[in-house]
Amino acid sequence: MSKEKLEKTFKYLESKEKILFLLTSNRWVGHKDDTPKSSKLAFSLQERLGPNKVKIIDVSKLKIYECEGNVSSSRGNHCGERGALLKNGKDTTGQHRCWASFNNNDDELYKVVNELLDSDAVVFFGSIRWGKMNAVYAKLVERLTWLENRHTTLGESNILKDIDCGIISVGHNWNGEVALKTERQVLEFFGFKTPKDLFWSYQWTDNLKDESKSGYKQDIKDFQKTFFDLIKESVVKFKDFIKSATKL
Repeated sequence: MSKEKLEKTFKYLESKEKILFLLTSNRWVGHKDDTPKSSKLAFSLQERLGPNKVKIIDVSKLKIYECEGNVSSSRGNHCGERGALLKNGKDTTGQHRCWASFNNNDDELYKVVNELLDSDAVVFFGSIRWGKMNAVYAKLVERLTWLENRHTTLGESNILKDIDCGIISVGHNWNGEVALKTERQVLEFFGFKTPKDLFWSYQWTDNLKDESKSGYKQDIKDFQKTFFDLIKESVVKFKDFIKSATKL
């Protein structure tokens, strides 16, 4: 079933010219041979769609500060105001209005925003941890709140209305579909188009009490078996990607 969903995602993205994949699952840097399962799926899709069409950013490797909570500050909601426009030369869109970027010159959110606003489609890849999308994903979405706030609260244009958006998540035993449904609604609030073929969750078992070590090992084996013909080359490409990113 998951393999069929991946195929539908591929078919949907085939017609797109500029695609952004955002990796949010992470591993300790010392585990050089440990590629997150969701990242394997991203690289396999990039290989099939063509590297010239798909840009991949590993968000876990970027320095992204926490959201400052300017939606609910004592001054009221001033998230995404024009005064927060990034003016350090890193913004190529002319739209980047996040106070956390403005206040922290080494913040790297601009690397995501530059590519996102230049894309036809963006897909988040990440893990389900404790029944929700992981912390890297959550931090990124919170930091992108200004994109939603500018058209819902500030009454300006929705600059995401022509961008398709999706999530492919990988979890072990609990709440994957529920978490995905929640995040799809969040991205609809943001103003993205959210086609169903860009949203699906792989989960090894529905037995939420299966926390055995043998179960986790079998999970990996079954994932490899399910997607083997699609991901066999992606591990090598992920390693090369990490090496090149480290040199930047």
